[in-house]
Amino acid sequence: MKAHVYKRDHINTDEIIPARYLNMDQEADLAKYAMEDIDTEFVKKVEKGDVIIAGENFGCGSSREHAVWALRGAGVKAVIADSFARIFYRNSINNGFLAIECKGISQSVPHGASLDIDLKEGKIQDLDSGKIYTFSPLPDFALQMLECGGLLNLITKS
Repeated sequence: MKAHVYKRDHINTDEIIPARYLNMDQEADLAKYAMEDIDTEFVKKVEKGDVIIAGENFGCGSSREHAVWALRGAGVKAVIADSFARIFYRNSINNGFLAIECKGISQSVPHGASLDIDLKEGKIQDLDSGKIYTFSPLPDFALQMLECGGLLNLITKS
């Protein structure tokens, strides 16, 4: 997976998916506009399975699941950030989308780096440099939600 690095802090949900597109609710439709107000070329560059790396407080602002849907629809596998706004983090987990908090990563990983993520061990490896970053492994309930594709799927499976 390739890293799309945005070193700035406080990337808000309106920048992830602008409010002018909130009349849509299908991931494929929202995906066309993901990250548009930060990087107009993002949807042309991102490939299925890529990750976004960002600074502090990613996903702040309005609580909107559309932000998660737009990123997932664009093919983003995960967002790895120095920290997350709590509501975005919870929306991610509830929707079966991977959000990993890893302090300092936004200033270390270069744009375009190839990464490997080990969720159980809490490790991210930059395959280009060999550098390893650690994070607190996700709790079992979050891993279950991710495996099921979100909270709703987990509940209906039970």
